[in-house]
Amino acid sequence: MQTIKGPALFLAQFIGAEAPFDSWDGITRWAADCGYAGVQVPTHDPRILDLDRAESSQDYRDEFLGIARQNGVEVTELSTHLQGQLVAVHPAYDAGFDAFAPESLRGNPKARQEWAVDQVGRAIRVSRLLGLNAMASFSGALAWPYLYPWPQRTPGLVETAFDALAARWRPLLDLAEENGIDICYEIHPGEDLHDGVTFEMFLDRVNGHARANMLYDPSHYVLQQLDYLQNIDIYHDRIRMFHVKDAEFRPNGRQGVYGGYQPWLDRAGRFRSLGDGQVDFGAIFSKLTQYGFGGWAVVEWECALKHPEDGAKEGARFVREHIIRVTPHAFDDFAASAVDRMAIERALGL
Repeated sequence: MQTIKGPALFLAQFIGAEAPFDSWDGITRWAADCGYAGVQVPTHDPRILDLDRAESSQDYRDEFLGIARQNGVEVTELSTHLQGQLVAVHPAYDAGFDAFAPESLRGNPKARQEWAVDQVGRAIRVSRLLGLNAMASFSGALAWPYLYPWPQRTPGLVETAFDALAARWRPLLDLAEENGIDICYEIHPGEDLHDGVTFEMFLDRVNGHARANMLYDPSHYVLQQLDYLQNIDIYHDRIRMFHVKDAEFRPNGRQGVYGGYQPWLDRAGRFRSLGDGQVDFGAIFSKLTQYGFGGWAVVEWECALKHPEDGAKEGARFVREHIIRVTPHAFDDFAASAVDRMAIERALGL
């Protein structure tokens, strides 16, 4: 067993136009002041991390890591959620996802995809150069518009979509292998990899690639009504990253899992700050510790009600209180005795 590291904070939801959230120095100093020991870093905003400079300049990388250390936090992983999303986009979502790409690429899906693949590749190489061993991402989605089988799906449609998704990611997974980086796909509605079954469909098509792994986030399983504890039992060998995020599901006579197109505040399933939802984090931390998860417990704050800065400060305390410092010995060692082979045989009547 290993003691889970943390608490850490995913910075994506906090980057903004005003200090301290508009610079690497400011946001890391703020995260440390909130009680965090690490930060997970999105790679889409050059104010926080400039991927091009990070790949080409040792001085820039040293400065980036040095500022974090000086401010009291460690860089846990990089994230390519937004770029990974653009590796595979169904045309129905072109307009919506264009905002994730540079303005010059908008309206050009082919160029947007090529840019996204290049960005993910750069982030893999930069992860190695920063001394990291894992990177968070989304898979993107080609089959998602066909989630509910009405009208009936054309035979072979889903299989073809997953074949194409795997073909786009296989070179990136091979690059990740060359650089010693696990790509941890966040299993998330809106992505083709949104539950265990779809992850397995993808894994089959990349021949069980050792670098195709999971970012475990129980909040997305609560909203799907998936057993998030059994999920750890099934996939613990592939869980290499952990987002600590809470959620609640409150179905009623008017809406359920699909949410009736309502805003987050009014949905039956909604994200909550840590401790305000329904996730059994005591059981999750126990299972992950039991299975030897040695990564970071990374708070991803999303809540329909609470102010983000309050949620961040509470989240650091929440994680610290849930991390289990593993025991170096068995609880009943006090009653242990020296091995006596003859006594063992007598006890068994041999």
